[in-house]
Amino acid sequence: MMGIEWLKPAVFFGSMLFALIGVLIFWVCFLIVDKLTPYDLWDEIVGKQNVALAIVVGAMCLGIAVIVAAAIHGG
Repeated sequence: MMGIEWLKPAVFFGSMLFALIGVLIFWVCFLIVDKLTPYDLWDEIVGKQNVALAIVVGAMCLGIAVIVAAAIHGG
């Protein structure tokens, strides 16, 4: 059972720091994948309504998120 230790400022700010690092790593990875693709992802998904590409990009985002979370968590 969790006690009151999760309310400590060091724990809170540590969690915020790891969340920020995770989001930044995810964003950088997404930008790299966007640059590696031969077309503009945003224009294909939003402009041309490419549902298949949106599903692939969503799966890629989930994969990157799981990898970043595992790296931060240490698992």
